[in-house]
Order: sequence, then C-alpha cells, then structure tokens
Amino acid sequence: MPGTQARKVIVTCAVTGSIHTPSMSPHLPVTAEEIAEAAIGAAEAGASIVHLHARNERDGRPDQSPEAFEPFLRVIKQRCDVVVNLTTGGSPFMPIEERIAPAVRWAPEIASLNMGSMNFGLFPMLDRFDRFEHDWEREMLENSRDLVFRNSFKDIEYALRAINETGARYEFECYDTSHLYNLHHFWKRGLVKAPLFIQTCFGLLGGIGSHADDVMHMKRTADRLFGDHYRWSVLGAGRSQMPIAAMAAAMGGNVRVGLEDNLWIGPGKLAESNASQVIKVRQILEGLGLEVATADEAREMLALKGGDHVGF
Repeated sequence: MPGTQARKVIVTCAVTGSIHTPSMSPHLPVTAEEIAEAAIGAAEAGASIVHLHARNERDGRPDQSPEAFEPFLRVIKQRCDVVVNLTTGGSPFMPIEERIAPAVRWAPEIASLNMGSMNFGLFPMLDRFDRFEHDWEREMLENSRDLVFRNSFKDIEYALRAINETGARYEFECYDTSHLYNLHHFWKRGLVKAPLFIQTCFGLLGGIGSHADDVMHMKRTADRLFGDHYRWSVLGAGRSQMPIAAMAAAMGGNVRVGLEDNLWIGPGKLAESNASQVIKVRQILEGLGLEVATADEAREMLALKGGDHVGF
C-alpha cells in the first residue's frame, strides 16, 4: 500500500570472534584499536548491534579477561551509539566462569548465551589453511576433533543468574532444535523474559546444517515454542552467510553477519572489513523492500535498558 513503512530488520555484526585465527585473514581485527575501529565502521555502515570478543594483542588468541575488553568498549561508546553485545561464548575451551566475566563486569545491553552443549568441529579448516603464524592456531583447530563445547543446564543457569543482575538481555545462540527446547525450559521457569532474541545458527560442524529445510525447521520449532514472544535472527557460517540472511529476512527475520562467522565477501575473495559485509547484507535487505533498524529502533524492539545503563 502507498505510504506503508518498510519493516525494520536488526543487523548484528560479529566483529572478530574466536573461531577464525589471525593467520586466516589479514583483515581480522586483533588489537583493541582494530576491534574498536571495526565495530565503529560496522555501525557507520548500518549495523544495529555489534557482537564483541577480545584477543591477546601479541598472538591473537581469544582473551576473555574483562581488562581486555575495556579499551575498545570505551572508544566505541564515545564514538557511536551502536548497541554493544558481549560474548559469553569466549572460546569453547574456557570454563563458564571465565566466559561470563566480561559481561558481569561491563553490564552491556546484550550478552550472547549458548543454549546447549555440542560437538564443536573447527578441524575442517585445516583442509583450507595450512600456514599458521602462531603455534596455538593449528593446535586449537586440531584439538576440536575431541571438543565438546560445554553448556550444561547448570552452566546456563549460573550464567543467567549472574548476568540478570546487570540488567542485560540476551542473544540466545541456538545451534540445534534441542537448544530451543532448553531455552523454553528457562523461559518457563522465569529466568529469562520476553521478548527473547533468538539467534539460530547454521552451518557449523556439530550443529544443524545450512540447508533451507534446516532454516525452516528451526523457525517452525521456535514459532511453536515461543509464539509472538521472540525476535528471530539468523547466523549462517561461511558461504551460507548471505543466502541464509536473505532467506530469513524474506521470512520476517533479523540477520547477523561479520568476520566472526565468515571471512569472505564472495567466492575466493576475503572481506576486507566487517563494514563490507554489513553493506552487502544491507543491499540485500533493501532489495527486498526492507530497512535496517537503527540502534535505538533495535533497543525498542528488544526492550533493552539503553546505552546509558552499561558499565563502561
């Protein structure tokens, strides 16, 4: 109808993560300065939310100490109004106490939270990358052959009770249908409140695949469990990033892009920035007649506490 406003889509940009290693791309941000600039660039390109990890500046390995987050958190807040989402995933090799420490310390508007234990297979990357600058990179990938990423009911409840005290809400990362049922359990117990921001994650070995049927199945299950009490978003790993984003956006969902999930911008071409992926997904959304939500619109859609109530 003439004059009808376009639907707003929340775009999350996952800036660096812990899955990829510095030797895989020269464009992966590692230092606090690089992470801050990447997050601000993504926000300027249109991202509503930035999802943040920290890294050791000497060798690029994941660093989940609260002190590692402080330098880039303060710069991001000073220079833009983007919603900040801090990881509690950290690295799957870390215990839950270490993983939630930054969110507890810095009280962001959003913290990510994995909703179930799973095999977490990163070792297929060894078939694509054979030169590593740091010894830990190859070792981490190889060790994932025998890795169970622990997110037990006890762990999840521990994280919820600690982070709920900060007033943060959550990006619930669900890598399979069982994770949706786990979230439903905690919702019914009253440990989490609607609207639930559910990030369904596709294409990582150990979780659900990236076929269109997998996307439909996760959406149907979430609809049945949560009805109108959730906001749906999708994360497609690697080459599935943009196709799954386009599919989900056309189905009424929100999207996540960024170098944490995918190093590439096209076949055989590394993405030179997180902003380039935000721009590309924005073009897809606008081609579908949709608009990217501003940070304040995302705050309203997700019932967030606001950027004035964080700890940084």
